[in-house]
Amino acid sequence: MALPNDDIDEMNKTREVLHAQAYIWNYTFNFINSVSLKCAIQLGIPDIIHSHGQAMTLPDFVDALSINNNKAKLQDCIYRLMRILVYAGLFIQEKEGYLLTLTSRLLLKDEPNLSMIHYIHAMFDPIMMDPWHSLSQWIQSYGDQPTPFAITHGRPLFEYTREDTGFSCLL
Repeated sequence: MALPNDDIDEMNKTREVLHAQAYIWNYTFNFINSVSLKCAIQLGIPDIIHSHGQAMTLPDFVDALSINNNKAKLQDCIYRLMRILVYAGLFIQEKEGYLLTLTSRLLLKDEPNLSMIHYIHAMFDPIMMDPWHSLSQWIQSYGDQPTPFAITHGRPLFEYTREDTGFSCLL
């Protein structure tokens, strides 16, 4: 027995709404990749795997972190973090353990000509992140300040970096 047209239309509308909600959820949670990358750098994950010299198992990896905590809980947290990072393409997970990708090699501290760590630290610094929270304010008051950065910090980026040498060396 076929469904009445009204039921089919209702099902299609429901699918469309669910698709639209999923689209919004995707945008809402896009920050997870960025903060997971930041966490990986702060924990030194790329360097730990690199110094291991071969695929690194999760238990070896947790031990190498030298975090005095409940190892089972820590292992679960690291597993979840690594799932995000593997899915994002920053690391490879094989049966033997985790490996670096070309992308994660750019996160090594001992690669002075290739490392992007300083850039990433700068981009995740509150000095650079806070202006994004002023984007709508900047649009609403366009003309008063040239950028959201200037709204947040009272002066343009390059003027700010001339005065804050600690931050300017990150750029």
